[in-house]
Amino acid sequence: MINFRYHVVSLTAVFLALAIGLVVGTAALNGPVAENLKSQITALNKDNSNKRDQINQYRDELNRSQEFATEIAPTLLNGKLTGRKLAVVALPGTTDYADDVAAMLKVAGATITATVTVQDKFFDPAVQVELLDLASQSSQPTIQNDELPLPLNSDGVETASAQLALTLLQHTGAVQASAGDVTAVLTAYSEQGYIKVEDKAAGGAEGVVMVSGEPPADKDAAKRNKAALTMADQFSNYRPLVVAGGGVGDGNLVSEVRGDPTLVKEISTVDNASTTDGQVATGMATVERLVQGKIGQYGLAAGASSLVPKAAS
Repeated sequence: MINFRYHVVSLTAVFLALAIGLVVGTAALNGPVAENLKSQITALNKDNSNKRDQINQYRDELNRSQEFATEIAPTLLNGKLTGRKLAVVALPGTTDYADDVAAMLKVAGATITATVTVQDKFFDPAVQVELLDLASQSSQPTIQNDELPLPLNSDGVETASAQLALTLLQHTGAVQASAGDVTAVLTAYSEQGYIKVEDKAAGGAEGVVMVSGEPPADKDAAKRNKAALTMADQFSNYRPLVVAGGGVGDGNLVSEVRGDPTLVKEISTVDNASTTDGQVATGMATVERLVQGKIGQYGLAAGASSLVPKAAS
């Protein structure tokens, strides 16, 4: 008769057999599995090492490319903007390369009459009324007059941008902006935190290079992007404009200009101005725009016709 003790013994035997099997199986497989894992780890380490070598090589090639662009810049640009006066307007997010763009214009022989850095506040949708009031309060007789009136509407960015353009740029009429009036307008905008101006800024520029950065990403991004495009439009109304950006994409000023059927025919753009290659291209595009009166779109991204102006290549 089978009793409870029999079942206990039987179950014990079964579990003992399973335990012995696991031990024997693990011992038998441990060698091959471990060796296979070691082999895979060795292969991965080698692959990672190769990838690091490739990255270092690409970095060296990029550095050499930038060094080459720096060395060849004087040959391509030397003297082509001699005697020309330019204003540099840097938009938010361009502190890493705006000065390099200006330096390349100087390599070409240009005189930088003013360097103005526009602050985020200028494009804040909440300050439209304040900008309109500031434009009215800072009005100067030799900057805006019957010949050169400011836009009459409720767009503060448009009105203020037009006033800054008239302040910095050479007028087409007989009356030119006086040094005192230029200082007064720039000081008014600086004191209110809308712009920063380098010392000894003056008016009378024959053209503008506007340096743009990455587009904003906050809840008001669309309005801020539109405001930046409005500023570019206003500056291009008075004198030749080149927009030198650090990239493209939704909201980027370079993309916005290239996507506008009217402005793309009036404003030259360079989309890789954060690199030395792009800074050289910016200098060349400025020569083409200011000296030759031609307009083009240059760089690496969508909408670019070539890396540099063909006439200057």
